[in-house]
Amino acid sequence: MAVQMSDAVLNAVLDAIETAIGASPTMEIRSGAPPANCAAADSGTVLATITLPADWMANAVTHAKAKSGTWQDASADASGTAGHFRIKQGATTHFQGTVGQGSGDLSLDNIILVAGQSLTITAFTLTAGNT
Repeated sequence: MAVQMSDAVLNAVLDAIETAIGASPTMEIRSGAPPANCAAADSGTVLATITLPADWMANAVTHAKAKSGTWQDASADASGTAGHFRIKQGATTHFQGTVGQGSGDLSLDNIILVAGQSLTITAFTLTAGNT
């Protein structure tokens, strides 16, 4: 049998992610594949940088934690094809994942970015396993 956790534990685990990372982290949308892990050096080109709100994730409900507030870069840093994202507090990467168009850990309406264009993340949700 697989390990199972209660709703309360799963929601607490998800809420702890935002607490551990802290208020107003930055999200970098980058080209190429993500590094092997969060401790590895950055890879790809920074295409867009988004300063997330102080309270950047809603409270976890039913094993899911959705973005909170506006996640937007008014002017993309560079042109290229988005491949992955990293969420950082200062120089430390705490979270990373893939970017796709209708796929990936973070889905954009268009993964081809042009320097200077506006970019808004409309949806992002973390979901707990072992449910």
